[in-house]
Amino acid sequence: MALLNIGEDLWLLEFETCEKLYRDIMEQLTLRQKQFRTSEKFSQLSAAIRLRLKQYNNEVEQLQQKLGAGIQLTPAESERRVRQIEVLRSKGLKMQKLFDDYSTRNNTDGREYLLGATSSSYDDEDFKDQTIEQIRKGQQRILGEQEEGLESLYKIISRQKNIAQTISDEVDLHNEILDDLDTRTERTNTRVRTETEHIGVIDQKDNTCAYWIVIILLFVGIVLACTL
Repeated sequence: MALLNIGEDLWLLEFETCEKLYRDIMEQLTLRQKQFRTSEKFSQLSAAIRLRLKQYNNEVEQLQQKLGAGIQLTPAESERRVRQIEVLRSKGLKMQKLFDDYSTRNNTDGREYLLGATSSSYDDEDFKDQTIEQIRKGQQRILGEQEEGLESLYKIISRQKNIAQTISDEVDLHNEILDDLDTRTERTNTRVRTETEHIGVIDQKDNTCAYWIVIILLFVGIVLACTL
């Protein structure tokens, strides 16, 4: 007999609700993986999964707080329920990892590059016949893999930032060169306009001189005609 006093055990009902929520989230994760990352359906599923993951984690914490509340448990039953909570937490980590992996990758190769290939299996059978200590070690291993993935992602983002900074410096340099060329071009245009004006003045003076020469020649011709 596992329980000393079964009564109306609300804890078990909440545990079953949490298990059902886990199955629903896994179905949504599977459906989301079939969508294009840029599609509207993918975004809708991501938002829904994110909310359900938060709800799932809250319910697991409530199960932990309500453990043994309002009902007397045998040591064996108490140990069993503690183990069940640890399994739920491991499932939560599993779902969060699946959610994050597909959100940050472009393809399967990208996922392996960012988070590293792993031989870990995430079937529900993984948690059968494991002690609490083994489950906790599994959780630590999963968290370690996530930390390594985030570290790799951080390095990639840092490299991209450095590349972007280099490109920005090059653009600034080119802008300075263009500004200098623009200044020189403006100066050249000003000189060209000034020289053009000078040429116009000289040309006008040359035309005036030619007119006076013609007038003088005509005057001389008239004088000579009159004397003859």
